[in-house]
Amino acid sequence: MQPQPLFFVGILGVILVGGVIAWRLDQKRQEALRAWAFARGWRVRPGVGEGPLLEHPAVKLFHLGHSRRCNCVIEGDLDGQPLQLFDYRYVTGHGKNRTTHQYWVAILNLPFPVRPLRIRPENPFDKVGEFLGADDIDFESAEFSRRFFVTADDRKWAYDIIHARMMEFLLASSGGHSLEFGSHELVVFNRGGGKAEHYEAAMALLQGIRERIPEYVVRQQRGEET
Repeated sequence: MQPQPLFFVGILGVILVGGVIAWRLDQKRQEALRAWAFARGWRVRPGVGEGPLLEHPAVKLFHLGHSRRCNCVIEGDLDGQPLQLFDYRYVTGHGKNRTTHQYWVAILNLPFPVRPLRIRPENPFDKVGEFLGADDIDFESAEFSRRFFVTADDRKWAYDIIHARMMEFLLASSGGHSLEFGSHELVVFNRGGGKAEHYEAAMALLQGIRERIPEYVVRQQRGEET
């Protein structure tokens, strides 16, 4: 028995209605986010392509996939340092294998240079990766090593940054977010579209990490004597 044309029309209708509902919900999310940003006196820009990504070439997240794009970019400050918040999308695969990945991102520009370091929640596949030689850095805290997957170009830098107080803070405050140091920035990101509550939590995390970077590390990065 051949499928009836009305069946396909019905399926198409459901898809279209679902798309419209998703679009309207996203518009409401962006409106609420703009209102939150304007209340702080911050600047909001609509979709700007890869613009903000080009300002942070050392951030690994911004080199994944293709067709990268930023949207709903908010520019403000945190403790006097430039802050950027935005939606970020990139695509992997093509055709039927095409997948769109969406994140919200918070970037704090630091007043001193830093080195690449990535911290994210550990997942079950990481155990397989470790068996195959993935370079996850372990720390004195067994709980921290169990919960986070850490990679860095310079292991000493990782150990200088992730000391006992930093581990304690991240265990209590990370909220499942991923972190990355680039060349002059600290990045917090997670999957989905950004909301005010996401960015509030990200700013607290950024601020807490910045406050716990040892002063001797800051002086070293600035080329000052310790």
